[in-house]
Amino acid sequence: MIASSFIHGFPPFLTHFAAAVVLIFLFIVIYVRITPYREIALIRDGNSAAAISLSGALLGYSIALASAIANSVAFADMLLWGGIALAVQLLAYLITRLLLPELVRDIPQNRTASGIFLAALSLAMGLINAACMTY
Repeated sequence: MIASSFIHGFPPFLTHFAAAVVLIFLFIVIYVRITPYREIALIRDGNSAAAISLSGALLGYSIALASAIANSVAFADMLLWGGIALAVQLLAYLITRLLLPELVRDIPQNRTASGIFLAALSLAMGLINAACMTY
């Protein structure tokens, strides 16, 4: 029984996992391109605010993506909801940037309070996004 379950379950696991890794990579690439500062370079230089904010965005998206994987009825469904989750997380950043334009200066200046706030907002959006995907 276990062998049969593994044989039937492992290929979908691999496809969903590989797709999730690609979607996460895509999210990071897009996210760091829409921000006016270079998170990766800032993180390499020890900027905690950049590390906190990018980590929150990544975790927020991963929470929503995990919900998309868990609640999808087919692989294409998971890809669609993963794309929607990606768009929602990016939109949340853009709206936050419009409402709090000083974030653009605060993150590069290593103001951790702004990094924490942006991370918390990203996590909150990821949780709400994930909950909205359940039915």
